[in-house]
Formats: sequence, structure tokens, C-alpha cells
Amino acid sequence: MSTVPRTIRIHPDDNVAVVVNDGGLPTGTTLPGGPTLVQAVPQGHKVALNDLPAGTPVRRYNVVIGHTAVDIPAGGWVNGQRLVMPEARSFENLPAPQPPADLSPLDGHSFRGYRNADGSVGTRNLLAVTTTVQCVSGVLEFAVERIKKELLPLYPNVDGVVGLTHSYGCGVAIDAPDAVIPIRTVRNLATNPNFGGEVMVLSLGCEKLQPERLLPPGSIPISDEHQGPDIVCLQDEKHIGFMSMIDSILTQAKSHLERLNARQRETCPVSELVVGVQCGGSDAFSGVTANPAVGFATDLLVRAGATVMFSENTEVRDAVDQLTRRAATQAVADAIVHELAWYDAYLARGQADRSANTTPGNKKGGLSNIVEKAMGSIVKSGNGPIHGVIGPGEKVKKKGLIFAATPASDFICGTLQLAAGMNLHVFTTGRGTPYGLAECPVIKVATRNDLARRWHDLMDINAGRIASGEASIEELGWELFHRMLAVASGEKTWAERWGLHNDLVLFNPAPVT
Repeated sequence: MSTVPRTIRIHPDDNVAVVVNDGGLPTGTTLPGGPTLVQAVPQGHKVALNDLPAGTPVRRYNVVIGHTAVDIPAGGWVNGQRLVMPEARSFENLPAPQPPADLSPLDGHSFRGYRNADGSVGTRNLLAVTTTVQCVSGVLEFAVERIKKELLPLYPNVDGVVGLTHSYGCGVAIDAPDAVIPIRTVRNLATNPNFGGEVMVLSLGCEKLQPERLLPPGSIPISDEHQGPDIVCLQDEKHIGFMSMIDSILTQAKSHLERLNARQRETCPVSELVVGVQCGGSDAFSGVTANPAVGFATDLLVRAGATVMFSENTEVRDAVDQLTRRAATQAVADAIVHELAWYDAYLARGQADRSANTTPGNKKGGLSNIVEKAMGSIVKSGNGPIHGVIGPGEKVKKKGLIFAATPASDFICGTLQLAAGMNLHVFTTGRGTPYGLAECPVIKVATRNDLARRWHDLMDINAGRIASGEASIEELGWELFHRMLAVASGEKTWAERWGLHNDLVLFNPAPVT
């Protein structure tokens, strides 16, 4: 382990730098070309590069992330307790679109995927069972275990079976204006590309969200081989006892499994990938290592014609001026502002604001506030123009770089990106999280060498090598790009190998009666 003091300064005009060394740096350490530390500074935390009297703007990423609340001498520790966070950027007088030129095409790359009748492509071949209400979740869980044990061994080309369970229930005010969000989320989850167009629904019978309301005619693609969704209703009179319900689910599942089992992987262009990028358990290295590498890979995917979604409203809110400037058209810029303004109002109704986002782990990892966190989060989107915007629960219909407006919660964001059509997920983490999805492979990217070392069998990519000088952002970006193609072709991630996955969590801003 190197004992040479290392810090990272993102922009020449920044007046702070981030400590790279594992364990931080002790008092008295002299930084190369910089001050001597007047106090110990933990890894990932900021050190003042010159005297910062109270009220001084503190710049990181060449953005003011706060003003000093006290005098901080050169070599002093700059943290959230010593900063006053700036007000959120107004939506007035935002930069007009000045999008960068479309990125040059990237040819010569492909993956092995499953083509669907609706034209989409899956990276996995899964049987999914949709639910209309939370009441049936326990029954479905029991049935899924039976399917895994008794049926899946008979269908070796099927990767697995997942129950699309959720918390939606009859207490919801189903006709409230915002109730459309969870309904369309559940509807669009059912047609994720990784499910092969096989729509199977488990209903209770008395719920508000009846199957015909969830999946009205024309709402799902219909193939020649199979007309419409199969529906198992637990309250049907034919069901005498619990095992009768389970047997009905297994009987219906067999025909779906037979069709899925007949499918084979085939060579597909990268343009068929729909990739969701997200970060969780973020630290100060997220915006230095992992997220820039993801941003480089995002540009490669967009150049190859793929769709890439970046999300997390609260974690891009303070970069709204960057987003409107990068919008491909004024309509895209207006849509970005509309979604972020709606979310501001949603938080205000709960007497909260964006400052509630940062966690104790974020702060321990060196992120002083949501402004700093947002500046590191936005770089996952790369450098190209933003081609479109979708609201929460909507299906993506464009290629290119898309802002999918979602809450920043890992589980809600992942659920909404799945509903949008995501067939591959990239998730960066600095503090560490075992996050995974049963419905889609998740490639986990560590921001630090120490995390990658300790969680060696949970992290798929170590971007910490950027901070230690062992690799460049470009090299890591290409490594991630090639790993995505391998995983899309069937290579298992660590989360898949261990069978780790989080529950689907709906975003439901409607009232519950």
C-alpha cells in the first residue's frame, strides 16, 4: 500500500481536493504541491487548498457546493458541518439548449440476446408472473418455489421465474390524479423485454385494480402464438383449497415455459440494449472514478445506437442548468424542467426538500450535501445530448440518452427503470450495497479499491483503480462496455451467482384511504 499522500482536485478552479489514501491522512501530512494538514482528514473527505474565511464559496467540480460556515485554514478539513448549502437553482432563466454534437457512430460490437415478437430484445429468458394486488404475494411466492423445484428443470433454456410482487392494494385512491403512476408501472413491468412477451397474471378477484384495468385491450403486445395474458383468479369458485390455487398457477405456467424454452440466443446489435444507470451508497469517489467510467461507457453505448437511461430526480436537481443546456431540443429541456418541478412540489407536500436525500453513509464517505452528490451523480450520463424524457412508470420509446424521471431511492428507481424497458442495469457504489434485481442483471461497480478488495465477490468492476492511478477513465469505460456485452450475452454477475435481489418497490404519490 502506497504511503505517498494522494489527493484529487477535479478542476483547476476548485479550492478543495479529496483525500485518496486508504484510512485518510494524519495531521502534519504535507500534500504534494499543496498545504500541510492542520488536522487529520479521512479518506474521501475534502481538504482546503488555501485559507477559506467564513462565507467563502467552496468549489468542487468548479461548482459552488456551499459556503464556509466558519474560518477554515489551508490544510483544514472541509465537511458538511462546516458548510452552508446553497439554495436550489431556480427554474427561471435556465440555459437554452446548446447540445453537443451527436457522438460519432460506433460499429463492430454485438451481443447474444433473445428477440421478442414486439421487436424488443431480452438479455435474460425469464417467466414473470404479474400481480394485481399485494394480497396474492404470499400465494405467488409459494407457487414460484414449486415452479423452480418441479418445472424449471424440465425447461433448461429458461433462466428462471420471478414473481412481480408489489405493495399496491385496495386502500389506494385508485382514481386520484397521481394513481396512474403505480398502475402504469405494474403494467409496463409485465412487458419487460426479459420476459419474452409471456404475460401471466395472478389476481385475487375483489381488488380495485382488476386485470382488465391493469392490462386493457391494446396495452400489451400480442404475438401470433399467444393471444393476451393468462389470468389466474384465486377467488374463482373452481378453487377448492389452497393447493387448487397453486395447481392452477403451475398448469398455466407450463405453456409459458414451453414457449420460452424454445427460444435461443442470437446475435443482436448493441442498439437493442436498454441500459439503466444508477448509483447507491455513494461517496466522494463516486463522481471521480465509477460514475465517470459509467459516463464514458454511456457515450459508447449511445454511439452504438443503444438506449441509456439516467435518473434520480433529487440527485440531478442541482445540475438542472447542465441538463437544459445538453437537451437536444427545447421540448426536451421543457420536459426536464416539468419533471423536476413536479418532484419539487411532491417533496414540498411532504414538508421536505432535496437536502433530505443525503444519508449518514454518504456523509461518512465525504459527501457534504446533495449539491456535491448531484455533481458526482450527473456524470453517469456521459457527454452527449439528452434525446428524451420519460415520466415515472412510462415506457421508453426512443434511442439515445434518456432522462427517466424517478425518485432517488435505489429500489424505486430500479423498479421504474425496469418498467421503462431496461434489460441491463449498471449500479455504482462507494459505501457498498448488495443491491440486485431478479428481473434484470445488475453490474456492480465499486468506487474504491478498499471496497473492491473487501467485497471481492459482490463487486463486478473495480473503478477504484482510477483514483490510485492504475487505470484511466477511458480504460475503465471500455472495460465496463465489454463487460456489459458479456453479461447481456448470458455471463452472470455476482448478484446473479448469489441469487441476491431486492423487492420491487412502486412509486405511489397518490393518497391511501
